[in-house]
Amino acid sequence: MTSSPILHLKGVSKRFPGVVALSGVSLEVNRGEVVALIGENGAGKSTLMKILGGIHQPDEGQIFIDARPVFIRCVSDAVAMGIGFVHQELSNLDNLEVAANIFLGREALWGGPLKLLDRKAMIAASRPYLRRLDLDIDPRTPLAALSLARQQLVEIAKALSQNARILVLDEPTSSLTAGETSRLLATVRELAKQGVSIIYISHRLGEISQVADRVVALRDGRNAGELPHDQITHDNMVRLMIGRDLRSFYVPGVGRHRPARLQVKNVRTSAWPARSVSFDARGGEILCLAGLVGAGRSELAESIFGVRPLLGGEVWLDGSPLTIRHCRHAIAAGIFLVPEDRRKTGLVTSMTVRENITLPGLWNYTRAALISRRAEAVAARRQIDALSIRAPGVETRVMNLSGGNQQKVVLAKWLALTPSVLIVDEPTRGVDVGAKAEIYRLLRALADKGVAVILISSDMEEALGISDRIAVMHEGAIAGIIDRPDFSEENVMNLAFGKTAA
Repeated sequence: MTSSPILHLKGVSKRFPGVVALSGVSLEVNRGEVVALIGENGAGKSTLMKILGGIHQPDEGQIFIDARPVFIRCVSDAVAMGIGFVHQELSNLDNLEVAANIFLGREALWGGPLKLLDRKAMIAASRPYLRRLDLDIDPRTPLAALSLARQQLVEIAKALSQNARILVLDEPTSSLTAGETSRLLATVRELAKQGVSIIYISHRLGEISQVADRVVALRDGRNAGELPHDQITHDNMVRLMIGRDLRSFYVPGVGRHRPARLQVKNVRTSAWPARSVSFDARGGEILCLAGLVGAGRSELAESIFGVRPLLGGEVWLDGSPLTIRHCRHAIAAGIFLVPEDRRKTGLVTSMTVRENITLPGLWNYTRAALISRRAEAVAARRQIDALSIRAPGVETRVMNLSGGNQQKVVLAKWLALTPSVLIVDEPTRGVDVGAKAEIYRLLRALADKGVAVILISSDMEEALGISDRIAVMHEGAIAGIIDRPDFSEENVMNLAFGKTAA
C-alpha cells in the first residue's frame, strides 16, 4: 500500500425527501487496502456507495480518484473508472442465463453494424470468473434456476469480470453458507494482494475482523470514527456504530415451554418430493431450522404457509388438523411467514409504511366496506413505536427506508395481527447489529407470550444464540433435533452434512 489514496470521498452530503442520508461524510481508501464500512441500517453506507457508483448524485462534496477530482454521473462512468459493485439487493436479471448476467451491459458482439450477441464468446469468457469463486455451474444455466446464494456469487463474478481497481462489496455474504463465505473472504484477501482496493460492507462483524485492514464507521449519516487493524474488535465496532455497549445480545427464554402448537407430520414438498419431514414447534420456544443451502428449509416454510402445495402429509395447529391450500388459509389460522427476500416477496416497496403494515388484515380497518385510513394510521404508528422503525412517518414509501427498517415493517405487518405460529426466514439478513438485538428481543417476547416461533437461519452464531432447540435439515428431511444443552457448531454441521451429532 502507498500513502496516496486511490479513492477519496470528501465532505459528501445527500438529502432525500424528509431524510438527510449523508452529512459531510469523508472516506479514503489506499491501493490494495480492505476498508470495512460499518454502521447501523440508515447510517448512510449504501447511499454513499450509490453515489460512488453513479446511481445518486451528491448534493455537496467531491470525489477524487488517483488524487484527481472526478464526476460520476452514471453507472457506466463508474465502470469506466474501474469501480465494480456488488449491491446488497441483487441487480441481476433472473430471466437471463448466467453468462448474460455476468456481461450485462458489456455484451460481446459480432456482425459489425448488425451488433449481434456473441453468446459463445460470453459463455467462454465467464468460465474463469466462475472458477475463481469455485462456482461449479454451467454459464448457460438460467439464473432463475439458481438459489439466492448462487445468484449472489454470480453477481460477484460480474464485478470481478470488470477488472475493477476499486471493488465495493455491500453485504456480499448475506445469503452465503459458511463454506461459501470462507471462499469469498479468501478471494477478497487475494484481490487485495493483487492491488485491488476493496470497500467491504457487512453487518457480520466476525467477517470484518478476519478481512479488514481498517474500519470506518458511519452513524446517522456522519463519520463516527475509524479503527486501525490492531484495534478491530467486536466491542470496538459496536461502540462506533451505536455509541453504546450492547449489554445482552441474545435473550434467553424463561423456560416455560407449552405443549406443541404446530405439528408437521410426514410433509413432502416439491423441493424434495421423495423425503418427508416431521417435527413439532412448541408454544414458548424458538425452534431453529438449520441446514445447508438447498436442504429444503425455505420450501418447507412456504409449503406450511400455503405458497407451495403440499405433496403429502399433514399440518396440525393446537391439536387440530388444518387444510392449507392457499396462504389465506394459513393467515386465517394465525400461521404467518416472514420470507427470506423481503423486497420481492415480503413488501410492496412502492406503497407506504401504513399500507404495508395493514395489508394482510385490511378487514380490520374497514368501515361500511370502505378502508379507514385513520384506523390504518393508528395501527401503523403503534407498530412503528413498538418495533422502533425509523421512518419520517406512516406515509413514507417503504422503498425509501433502510434494509433493516424494511425488515421491521415485514415483521410489523404480521404482529399487527395475532400470530399463533410465526415463521421467520433469515430475519436478520442484511440487518445491523443494533437492529438484530431488537429483532431477537422481539422474537423472544413473542415466544414468552406462547407463540411458536420457527427461525430459519444460516448464521451459526445466531442459531446457537437465540434458539431453544435446533432441527437440522439434510436433503429435505430432519437429520436430527438438538436440545440447548447439546448445542455446538460441530453437532449442527455434522447433522447438516448427513452425519451423526457428536
